[in-house]
Amino acid sequence: MRKILAIAAGAIMLHWTAATLAGGALDVKDPYARSVPPGQANSAVFMQIVNRGVAARALVGGKSDAADVLELHNHTMADGMMRMRRVEQIEIPGQGSVSLEPGGFHVMLIGLRRNLAPGDKVDLILDLDDGTALEVEAQVRSVQSMDYHHQ
Repeated sequence: MRKILAIAAGAIMLHWTAATLAGGALDVKDPYARSVPPGQANSAVFMQIVNRGVAARALVGGKSDAADVLELHNHTMADGMMRMRRVEQIEIPGQGSVSLEPGGFHVMLIGLRRNLAPGDKVDLILDLDDGTALEVEAQVRSVQSMDYHHQ
């Protein structure tokens, strides 16, 4: 029975990545980067960020060794067209969460320094409004249904 419980706990932990953060109030769930064909200049990273603390927090920027620039973006509908816009920050409500997902908030990797193939990993450091940072390791996945234009 203990062995079964240990295996189940391990499977659950594969879906949650603890984020390194002063105070430890934020957790990152299921971070993944979109795989791109060789020569593609940009990609996107998605995840859910859970705030166990009372105070609201915000992502305000970051960096990755996989790209020249990391930006925070959102998709919005305007005049019947889906548009991607850079945002200055992404709010994470106290005792709540925010989903970074296709068609919504996401992290853009601009000026890729290497190809992103399924199974690779991408390291991110996401800056927070209080000067601390989240260290995130995102697995690269092939996401066929994600046909948003990140060029």
